[in-house]
Amino acid sequence: MDAAKKAEIQAHVQAIAALLYEETDPEQVQTLAGIEEAVRGHLLEHVSPEIGNFLLQQVAAQRADENGASTVLLDD
Repeated sequence: MDAAKKAEIQAHVQAIAALLYEETDPEQVQTLAGIEEAVRGHLLEHVSPEIGNFLLQQVAAQRADENGASTVLLDD
């Protein structure tokens, strides 16, 4: 990955982290274990599903281009 993409990812990650921090119980971030639990919870609930949906949409679009019609139905 080139430096420009890394910098762009870093900027987006910082923005996401700030938003998720606002939704985190202040008591939870008092310990390393609490921070780890909060991060894991936010990743599982918010980040990973969005990345998965994005990748699924990319595959569906690619297949539609290759086959002329999509065989995958997506719900937004």
